[in-house]
Amino acid sequence: MTIAGSQFAAIDTLLAGPGDSRGRDAIGRASQWINSPPLTAANLHDKIVLIQFCTYTCINWLRTLPYIRAWAQKYRQNLVVIGVHTPEFEFEQNIDNVRRAMQQMHVDYPIVIDNDHSIWRAFRNQYWPALYLIDGRGRIRHHHFGEGGYQQSELAMHGLLAPAFSADGFVAAKGEGVEAAADWSNLRSPETYLGPRWAESLSLQRAGWPFSGAWTIGRQAARLSRASGRITYRFHARDLHLVMGPSRTGNSVRFRVSLDGQPPGIARGLDVDERGNGVATDQRLYQLIRQPGPIVDRKFEIEFLDAGIEAFAFTFG
Repeated sequence: MTIAGSQFAAIDTLLAGPGDSRGRDAIGRASQWINSPPLTAANLHDKIVLIQFCTYTCINWLRTLPYIRAWAQKYRQNLVVIGVHTPEFEFEQNIDNVRRAMQQMHVDYPIVIDNDHSIWRAFRNQYWPALYLIDGRGRIRHHHFGEGGYQQSELAMHGLLAPAFSADGFVAAKGEGVEAAADWSNLRSPETYLGPRWAESLSLQRAGWPFSGAWTIGRQAARLSRASGRITYRFHARDLHLVMGPSRTGNSVRFRVSLDGQPPGIARGLDVDERGNGVATDQRLYQLIRQPGPIVDRKFEIEFLDAGIEAFAFTFG
C-alpha cells in the first residue's frame, strides 16, 4: 500500500531525509533516543523499517510487545524496528521513566522520544499502538492500528524482505503477565480516565462518584492529599489495571484492593498479594486483578493507606 502525498512527510520526519521541511524540523527536535544513537536516512538507506507508535502505560501496546520483540530478533539482519514513544500522560515525557520502563519490559530495539508529537502529526497518526511498514524507498507499504493483525503484518514483511523469509512461517509469540492477550469474549468494561475526562465516561456516570476521601481532580489525574482515600468501580473483565503512581519521585504509597468486599486471593494481579496488598513506587500501569473465571460483574475497590497517589486511568483485559 502506498499513501500518496503523506508517506514522504512521514518517513522524512523519522529519518531526516530530503524533501518535506516539516520532517527535517521534527527529527531535529527528536534528538533523544533509547537503545541507539540517533538514526538518520544515511543509516537506514535501502533498509526495510518497521515503525510502531507507543506509550509505555498503554495496555494495548503492551499486549503487542511479544510480537514486536520476536520480529526484531528474527528479522534483525534485514529489518530495522523503531519504536516512536509519543506520550499520553505528562509523566511519560520523562526520558528516565521511559528508559526504566523499556529496560523492565526487555525492549532493546531503538526508541525515539516524540514528546512534542511532531512525528505523530507527520504520520497523521491517531492510535496507540500503530504500526507502519516502510520500504527502502520510503513508501508506507502496510499499516495496522491497535492490537491483532499479526500474521497480516508479518506477511507484509515477508513481501519486502529476502525471499527465503516468505517460506519461513510466522513467529511464535505468547505474552505473559500484562502482555498476555486480552480475554476479548469477556471484556465489557471500557478504558476509564480519572482526571477531568472521567465525567465523559458513561460507565462512571452510571456508577456515580467513584471517590471517597480527600481527592482533587487535576488536569490528567485524581490526586489524594490524605491517607485512607478510596476508589470504587464496577467492572466486567478478566483483568483490571490502574495507571497510577506517587506524585513525588522517590515516594511510595501503600494500597489494598478488594473484590466484592473480600481480598482477591487467586484473582490477584501481578502487583498485589493474595490479601490485596501492594505498593506504588513508580508512575506506571499496575495489574491489580486477573481473574481465573468465571467472569461476572464485580465490585472493585482500592484503598490508599498513604497520601500522595495520582490515579490516571483504569484499563481492562
